[in-house]
Amino acid sequence: MGNLSLFETVKRGAVDIFSEEGLQKRLASGKSLKIKLGADPSRPDLHLGHSVPLRMLRKLQDAGHEIIFVIGDFTGMIGDPSGRNKTRPPLSLEETRINGQSYFKQVTKILDPLRARITYNSEWLGKMDFAEVLKLAGKYTLARILERDDFASRYANKQPVGLHELFYPLMQGYDSIALHADIEVGGTDQTFNLLVGRELQNDYGQEPQEVITFPLLPGLDGIEKMSKSLDNYIGIDEPAEIIFEKCMKVPDSILADYFRLTTDIAEDEYDCLLTSSIRGAHFVYAREIVRLYHGENAISRSEQRYHSIASGKAPDGMSIITVDGNEISIVDLLRQAGLASSNSDARRLIEGGGIKLDGQMLSDINMMVNHDGVLSRGKNRFVQILFK
Repeated sequence: MGNLSLFETVKRGAVDIFSEEGLQKRLASGKSLKIKLGADPSRPDLHLGHSVPLRMLRKLQDAGHEIIFVIGDFTGMIGDPSGRNKTRPPLSLEETRINGQSYFKQVTKILDPLRARITYNSEWLGKMDFAEVLKLAGKYTLARILERDDFASRYANKQPVGLHELFYPLMQGYDSIALHADIEVGGTDQTFNLLVGRELQNDYGQEPQEVITFPLLPGLDGIEKMSKSLDNYIGIDEPAEIIFEKCMKVPDSILADYFRLTTDIAEDEYDCLLTSSIRGAHFVYAREIVRLYHGENAISRSEQRYHSIASGKAPDGMSIITVDGNEISIVDLLRQAGLASSNSDARRLIEGGGIKLDGQMLSDINMMVNHDGVLSRGKNRFVQILFK
């Protein structure tokens, strides 16, 4: 943090603080604060977008504060409707629990596991009876809920809005009550939900939490926020080689944002890199992200693989599939090799020019394969084919 105070460090990385005076007072109190971050395990992986608030939480953790990472296994059955133009498909509690298990491992790539508390919100939400739910619902009006842009837009456009979705901000807010949170952090798309928690705490006789919102990291498409569902993400638990390759695909126009939001590299240093060589800057960024999430030893291997793929060569250490018999249809082979999820997916990939055998693009969906070779999908998925 250099010469900056903890408050100044937080303010520098934040978009909004509700309220600055309250946050300054709490940070200066000398007390260990309960700082909450929630995530719904609708998908089982964390990505670099999640790392933006998590990295700031690590700084707060290092200053002696308690970080509470709330896995929304109960709210995940609804799915956060923030920014959505339609109702999310519901998940079962079992599904959210399975996805949530991987969160434990991934979040501790950034947070110190010995100084972090990770909890599930089904612990309190699942125990509420209907009278308690009605009491919670009575704390907010429909007019207030419809102040959310996504709800208001869907309602105005006569798109369905489920009653269960209207409960989502209240349920997330109740997490803060159950935990007696002093501070809650999240992305700017979470502002409404975070402020609901602040108001509900006051209604339940608690001191309202301070709210800190952080920027949303743009995805690899350079347009939408980073998201698993949009397939524009870099997962922090993906293989180092895949992370390196994806980092090299970050659009030039937003690479500075990636440096600023996801690394500790000084601004004057990456500005100099961006000015002198944008390609060189990409390599520095890719090496740093691999180092952060896989360690120093993974950098060289990942970079070598990237150069190999970029030059059109198949990488070392690819998976191997053994085929029985003298020949196999390309459609069946793609499915067995895990490069296609179904026969129709395989045909679509071939017709779209996305499949190569020994470096040659395939176009015949009825082709039969009868020799050893290297099958590839796109630029980063390779499988070696061996016939018995």
